[in-house]
Amino acid sequence: MCRSIKTLRPPVLPEEATEDDIHAAALQYVRKVSGFRAPAAHNREVFDRAVDEIARATARLLDGLEVRGAHSAHRAHRAADAAGLRRPEREPQPDAV
Repeated sequence: MCRSIKTLRPPVLPEEATEDDIHAAALQYVRKVSGFRAPAAHNREVFDRAVDEIARATARLLDGLEVRGAHSAHRAHRAADAAGLRRPEREPQPDAV
């Protein structure tokens, strides 16, 4: 399948998926299936309708999923952030000369 489509559920995605995340995944799916990155004007309406329908179906799927342990893992992740317990992202080191 398309490598650009990311998993949108916790704990893979630490925060809840946004509408933009869902729309981007739907767009990538429709592009992959249709073979068009940008459809011609005469296909634009059906292309956009497919993206909207898949985005709605994706939102329903994510809303209905029950992921065991995701809530506790998500809470622990947010609590650690709030308490400043998580390590900051590593800064890139300059190349040794």
